[in-house]
Amino acid sequence: MQKSLYTQQYQKMLRHLKKARHNAGLTQRQLAEVLEATQDEISKCETGVRRLDVIELKLWVEALGLEVGEFLECLD
Repeated sequence: MQKSLYTQQYQKMLRHLKKARHNAGLTQRQLAEVLEATQDEISKCETGVRRLDVIELKLWVEALGLEVGEFLECLD
């Protein structure tokens, strides 16, 4: 089984997260403040250097003002 970090579906999820952040009008630094993280951590996650686990994904999506189920539908 291929690690999810390298799948097309994971890369698609990252693109949607970044787009959602832009749509929310947030910079990486602003999102980092909400999530109590650093801008560098946000960047690494958005570029696929660091993988988000399911709990982190939930926190990100909610910080962007979206519902988790709605966000996951974009991956189909």
